[in-house]
Amino acid sequence: MSDERVLETSTNSEEKRQEVFLRPQNFSEYIGQRKVVQNIEVMVESAKIRKQAMDHVLLSGPPGLGKTSLAMIIANALDSHLHVISGPAIEKKGDLAAILTNLEDGDVLFIDEIHRMNIAVEEILYSAMEDYRLDILIGDGASARTMEIAISPFTLIGATTRSGLLSSPLRDRFMAHLHFDFYEHQDLATIVENNSKKLNIGLEGEAKNHIARCSRGTPRIANRILRRVRDFSIVDRKSTICEKAVAQALDLMEIDEFGLDRMDRKILEVIHDYYSGGPVGIEALCATLSEDRSTIEDVYEPFLLKEGFLIRTPRGREISEKTKKHLLRNT
Repeated sequence: MSDERVLETSTNSEEKRQEVFLRPQNFSEYIGQRKVVQNIEVMVESAKIRKQAMDHVLLSGPPGLGKTSLAMIIANALDSHLHVISGPAIEKKGDLAAILTNLEDGDVLFIDEIHRMNIAVEEILYSAMEDYRLDILIGDGASARTMEIAISPFTLIGATTRSGLLSSPLRDRFMAHLHFDFYEHQDLATIVENNSKKLNIGLEGEAKNHIARCSRGTPRIANRILRRVRDFSIVDRKSTICEKAVAQALDLMEIDEFGLDRMDRKILEVIHDYYSGGPVGIEALCATLSEDRSTIEDVYEPFLLKEGFLIRTPRGREISEKTKKHLLRNT
């Protein structure tokens, strides 16, 4: 998968540094996901009144919707430290044990992609989440014994794009399971407008709405398009972004009016041209596209399914009538 894909929802280290500048700093700045935020605000306030660690929370939904930003806001609201790690990066039980034993009272531990954490490592969390202790097995066979290590009360925030892959024992230990939905157009337009001010670039007419329409319901993508369009405006010696400039920039980036880029269209075209519109099995589709299955299912499919371009059936993937009309119009 190309590192230059504008509509990619994952980030590299450089982009993460840029994203920090645009992230909301508190609940009042956080746009969208109203039900999620309202639930979190109640949990935070309750924890502060009780003077105890906030209950553990599982945040699920497609990437780029603001799960990490919300975790940062929670930590700030609790006046505690935030520790951010990635599930796949925790390779051994000792790695996680070291992190947990270094937490201070009320700290927030954010584990991204928690569904990809090794099941053997995951077991360390069970007693840690329930009783704030670690059960460490020492020795082998008949001489093996369990040593208990007390840890400071903490809050675990797990983020996942595929909550169904979490084991039941881990999922059941979260007090709240909150799901992030794709953003509404108006919320994205508001985010674009707010962040344009942070980037010191003006927006004219329908520019913010045009960016919002092509952002696939995802703030991360909206911010990325905004920064790219900003770059085009700077090169053209313009202090503001107009809708015409947005349209020209999106055309150069090969993003159409529906927010589909070259790879999205390639998926739909392959099903149309190679498999007569489907159905086609996911393995056959991945082989034809030379793409990894998880990439297809986690990165591309959610938006294509949501917008009705793709249909998933027991027999495989099919394209919709909407897709056929769209492909015909662009041939």
